Formats: sequence, C-alpha cells, structure tokens
Amino acid sequence: MSTVSIPDVPLTPEGLDGVAWNVLGQVYLPKEIGTDRFVWYAIFPEETFVPPHTHAAQDEYLMPLDGPIDIVVGGRPGVVQPHEVGHLPRGIPHAFFNNSGKPVHALFWATPAGDLPTLYRRLHNIGSPARAVAIAPTCGVVFEPPVSSGA
Repeated sequence: MSTVSIPDVPLTPEGLDGVAWNVLGQVYLPKEIGTDRFVWYAIFPEETFVPPHTHAAQDEYLMPLDGPIDIVVGGRPGVVQPHEVGHLPRGIPHAFFNNSGKPVHALFWATPAGDLPTLYRRLHNIGSPARAVAIAPTCGVVFEPPVSSGA
C-alpha cells in the first residue's frame, strides 16, 4: 500500500496573494502552485457538485475538513469523511458532490500540476456550465454527462 503525502499548507480559507476563484459557485483558493503539485482550498456550498470528468495527466486528491464529500470514481460511489484522503486517479472519470446539507471546506491537490491553475483562472466567474465544459479540454480536463451520487 502506498502512502499519500498531505501537503504542508495552512488549512485556512486564504489563497496565495489573496486570490480566490469562483468556479460555478464554488470557491477555490490556491495554496501552492508548482510544476510537481498544485494545492487548493475549496469551499463547496451545500448541494453543489463537480460532474464526472477525467484528468489524463494528473492524480487528484481531496481531504474534506468539516463534512463528508460524496464521490463517484469509475462509476463506483463512495464517501470521503472529514480528514480522510480520497484519491481520484488520472485517466478514470470521477465526480464529487456536497450532499451534507451545509457548506463543506476541503483541501485538494493534484500531481503534477499541469494546466489546472490555468483552468481555474479561465473558469473564474463564468456562469455557464456549457461554456466551462467547452473550456476544460484546453487544459487537459474532459467532462462527461452528470450522474447521481447515489445519496
């Protein structure tokens, strides 16, 4: 079994240089941007989700801080509890949902960073999901039709 290294960043809702990206109602705050890893703090309002998508070149990890996050990885539903680490492997479709009934804060990271920081910059304040889905492949992320979390 491999060990996952949790990024050594403050678990506070503050982004680098005060940056905060609004990505379809969710707030992403960059904590570390490098070639090998991109780390961001996320705030998911209740009943928000990220539909099924695939990263061809990155493994993604999440650690909810104050509530569960429902996930679907490769068509299989699961739940990542607070302070557990969930792995969303590259090349496998995955989605996540906040069905907790309250906002949930989480730490996310991806290795390598790839073009994810660029994607979030480009998606900032875009209100159209269709436009966001059209932009994503230019940064290595491909979205699929939405699915239910099964919750």
